[in-house]
Amino acid sequence: MKFLSPLWVFTVLGLLAAPTFAAEQAPELSGCAAKRQAISAQLEQAKAAGNDNQQAGLEKALSEVSANCTDASLLKEQEKKVLDAKREVSTRQADLDKAMKKGDPDKINKRKDKLAESRKELQDEQQKLEQLQPDEDDE
Repeated sequence: MKFLSPLWVFTVLGLLAAPTFAAEQAPELSGCAAKRQAISAQLEQAKAAGNDNQQAGLEKALSEVSANCTDASLLKEQEKKVLDAKREVSTRQADLDKAMKKGDPDKINKRKDKLAESRKELQDEQQKLEQLQPDEDDE
């Protein structure tokens, strides 16, 4: 069970990384540096709380990020998320088109709502991607 604890902590950190960065990071940090800083801040909180299991998991996560994280890998991962979100928008648009052909108002409204959600997710993922990209986008 002790083996699962660090993995669980690392997984949770991955899922919660974006909101944590936004709440705790100075604006100049990005990419892997921001990820390391977020984990370090959580590690300090775990130490202060005396939570040894969480501390061990965070130390392992920090070690893994320091050893394996590159800004290029983060960029590539975010590009994949944007691509997946674009595919989802396309799928939702096709679903809406089908519903409109059938003329069922309830289905049309549901499909419009789903499409709006997908577009919002796409927008969020694109903003995250823009934050990771170097400033050479101005060309």
